[in-house]
This record gives sequence, C-alpha cells and structure tokens, in this order.
Amino acid sequence: MPFIVKTLSIPDVILIEPKIFQDNRGCFFEIFRESEFNNANLPVRFPQCNFSFSKKNVIRGLHYQKHPKTQGKIITVLKGRIWDVAVDIRRNSPTYLKWLSLELDDANRFMLYIPPGFAHGFLALSEDVHLIYKCTNEYDSKLDAGIRWNDPDIGIVWPVKNPILSDRDVDLPFINETELL
Repeated sequence: MPFIVKTLSIPDVILIEPKIFQDNRGCFFEIFRESEFNNANLPVRFPQCNFSFSKKNVIRGLHYQKHPKTQGKIITVLKGRIWDVAVDIRRNSPTYLKWLSLELDDANRFMLYIPPGFAHGFLALSEDVHLIYKCTNEYDSKLDAGIRWNDPDIGIVWPVKNPILSDRDVDLPFINETELL
C-alpha cells in the first residue's frame, strides 16, 4: 500500500503518509492513486490543482469557498516547511470553530486532506515554500471567502510574531462578520 491514512483530532481532516522510496539518486512517492483514495473514503475527483510559492513568515488564509462549490483540498509540500491550519466552519458540526495544525514538509512528505466546510491557511516556516493542492471543485471568484487569520473567536496560536500578509488577507472579516457554510 502506498499510503497510510490517519484520522486527526478533527475526524474529517485526514493525514496521508505516502510510502517513500529513497536511494542515492533521490526519492519517489505517489501523491495520488485513485483506487487507494477510494478505499480510504477520500475523494478521487480533483478538477483543479494549484501551485503556491511563499517566502518565510508568509501566512496565506484563512480561505474557503461557499456553496454550491465548497472545496476539499489535499495539501502537499514539494519544497520547504509549512504550519498548516484547518478550521471547521460547518455550523452544525460538533467541531464547529475548532482548528488543528500540522507541520508538513519536504522531508516527511505528509499530505493533509481538508474536506469541504473548512477554512484553510498556512504559515511558511522555511525560506522558500513550494506546495501544491488538489481541489475537489473548481475555483469560483463569486464564491470565494475567508476569515481573518487572527480571529479571536477561533484563537489560532500562530508560531510567528509579525507575519507577512496579502492586502486581501489583512482585510478579511472576522468569523462573526462573515457568511459561513
């Protein structure tokens, strides 16, 4: 089996550990195999795949997409190290407004599946970060939404004092000012 699948403290968020084949030439690992994802009850349809490059101390997020095109994401770091965050924003969920974080990097090659109904963000911990994320729905700018990275009602304790943020992320609303799922 090329993957080990683990449930985390929020059960719908899944850690995927690929089997890495490494030797003196480098390494090889599978990022996706439809039959294995299907057996683990993970999505197998990803109509969009994105690449992100960030410098150290950049926070991107907390982003999500509204109905009817909510997005699940599988996050994979190709180069560098991130502190990845998922926030449950499903109003009827027992883990509503709970968040979890996990370090992903180019050494452990872990992948994180964040299902629809979650806001996602990450902090670049290394000088350069290259990551890809596969999405279960295509991006729609009319349904694009987000929550302020430092919302006190969520209480994420980011491991950075002075993050670098986009103008958009600085101006995102707080959770009590936004339309949730």
